[in-house]
Amino acid sequence: MTPKKVAIELANKFLTKSVFDMTDDELKEERLKAKQNAIICIDEILQYIDRINEKHQGSILNDSDWLKVKGELNGL
Repeated sequence: MTPKKVAIELANKFLTKSVFDMTDDELKEERLKAKQNAIICIDEILQYIDRINEKHQGSILNDSDWLKVKGELNGL
């Protein structure tokens, strides 16, 4: 799956209402909140990766894919 598709799927998991039940302004606000929540999740994953790599004194886990997903989220 591409980073953009992962970003969209992750953000969609944070939508709390159907897009058909919202006004345009509510939809914009809901999308922004979903993006922010998805970015928080990715930041937590990146911190976890850093802690694991630190603990094992090396690059055990790679964060580049998650950084690409975060970049895509920022661009949505």
